[in-house]
Amino acid sequence: MSEQAKAKKWYDNRWFRAAIPALLIHCSIGTVYCWSTFKTTIADQIGMSKGAVGWAFSFAIFFLGMSAAFAGKIVELNIHKSSLISCICFTVGMLGTGLTIKFFTGPLALILIYIFYGCIMGIGLGIGYLSPVKTLMLWFKDNKGLATGISIMGFGLAKAIATPIMEVLQNNFGITAMFLILGAVYFVMMFLGHLLLKKPADWVESKATNDSFRAVTMFRNPMFIGIWLIFYINIHCGLMLITYEKQLLESKFASAAALAAIVAIIPSVTAICNALGRIGYSTISDKLKDRATIYVIIFASCILICLLTFAAPLAFLIIPMLMIVNLGYGGGFSTLPALLDSRFGMENISKIHGLALSAWAIAGITGNNLSEIILSHTENNYNIIIITAAGLYAVAMVICLLMVKKRTKTSGQ
Repeated sequence: MSEQAKAKKWYDNRWFRAAIPALLIHCSIGTVYCWSTFKTTIADQIGMSKGAVGWAFSFAIFFLGMSAAFAGKIVELNIHKSSLISCICFTVGMLGTGLTIKFFTGPLALILIYIFYGCIMGIGLGIGYLSPVKTLMLWFKDNKGLATGISIMGFGLAKAIATPIMEVLQNNFGITAMFLILGAVYFVMMFLGHLLLKKPADWVESKATNDSFRAVTMFRNPMFIGIWLIFYINIHCGLMLITYEKQLLESKFASAAALAAIVAIIPSVTAICNALGRIGYSTISDKLKDRATIYVIIFASCILICLLTFAAPLAFLIIPMLMIVNLGYGGGFSTLPALLDSRFGMENISKIHGLALSAWAIAGITGNNLSEIILSHTENNYNIIIITAAGLYAVAMVICLLMVKKRTKTSGQ
């Protein structure tokens, strides 16, 4: 037996070195989307308004996107350093939030929650989200969409898994204990993911290529600008509708009994749709000649269902609308890395992916806040949110067709 064969351990394969650690990390950090489960409880505990407390989630998404944008070089050269930083920041954010709720109230508590949940945990989110992606694509060279879909599905599925657990912990032990217990659990999961995560032995990062990369050149590239814009609009529109899921249902269903039954099951249904969109759309993209076609499908389906829901006087249409929007919202995330690879190659993919995720940071601020502005100026007319989203999806489709889709050359060219 050769020395190389002896050196290779049974766990040195794409499942133990890429897929499993990616799921451990993403299933932990994806719980950021459980925010609505405990937002009201935090506001009551510290004596501040839900509106003021709600900015902690916006800050978390903002720091997620911006930390991913600035941490690309670290992730590119040293995924062990980046995955460890993510593990520490995320769990410190969780533990700090829980202890803040326990010992502080009023404006001081609010500021500390902004720091722990918004800033520190947000940095852990961004670096953790980015860390496994390139490794997955290197191990799954022929199925890059499937690989990133598996990982990013974990991020989307985390809400469906963690929400009932959080409710049980809150009801039986209190909000502080919930954060402390889950902070410890997620530390173990993320640290195990950190230990397992490893790039293939035949891939060596080029320090010269890493050092020569300049972010400003990407924002001068029309293709990258187009991808950034369609990614931003998809997240922005998704947050416009998803964050007002319960209110949209209430606006369509007059019967209290019907509403109670629907509200009880729809969050789980839409969370599953979000996860299925991540694995489904990215897997389909592996079979297409141009991965940008997936975004055309996403935007077309969202435009049609939003227009139908707006125009037709049928209350039940709000349910398939939320399902289709969630499918597209998740699919937009999981298809992005492979789309960027198809346009710019693997050498700087972590840095380029990180820069693209800055769109997530901006959308985290603008998405739900635009809905709030619309509602405040239209006497809570939720139909205006739906038709506005349809218009923005249409803009995204035009950008995709003009700036992102590959053009087929004719014989005369």
